Amino acid sequence: MSEIEIKLDPKRTAVVVIDLQKGILALPGSPLPTGTVVANIVRLLVAARKAGAQPVLVHVGGSADGADRLRPPTDVAPRMPALPPGWMDLIPELDQQTGDVVIFKRQWGAFYGTDLELQLRRRGLRSIVLCGIATEAGVESTARDAYERGYELVFASDAMTGMSAECHVNSIERIFPRIGRVRTTEEIVAALQP
Repeated sequence: MSEIEIKLDPKRTAVVVIDLQKGILALPGSPLPTGTVVANIVRLLVAARKAGAQPVLVHVGGSADGADRLRPPTDVAPRMPALPPGWMDLIPELDQQTGDVVIFKRQWGAFYGTDLELQLRRRGLRSIVLCGIATEAGVESTARDAYERGYELVFASDAMTGMSAECHVNSIERIFPRIGRVRTTEEIVAALQP
């Protein structure tokens, strides 16, 4: 993405994976197919674990009765019907380890109403590599909150996809470069190496 090489201190870096769960991966991604996104996230997690960076696996859901979901008036009704069994389960390809931080959220962003910031602060983590689905929803919402909290952000452009190509491109080209650095999986893996 950029000619400017980056370097990440693995001991101060979290790789935050947004919503790689069974229910969301059942939906089509655009412009990148979800299979490509999963493969690139797996590469990031393998590199992060090897280098000593902190994997953070985020998933979204809510109570069976939906009472804990947001319901403010909107022009477009939220698309959160009753969730089938397993919808919130993280996918096995993430190879969840005992040292991974797992965050459960009830809205787009991973900071509000969770202990994500507490987990990052207590581990001395100041850099966040963001990836996941959907670029314009969970990833962007989490990114904006992280930026406002002063975290250094790196976006894995080929390890995320949106609900539409237009939304994905808007985040990647117009939003993310203003609040962090946009790089490929390959560039981020190289940046984690000693």
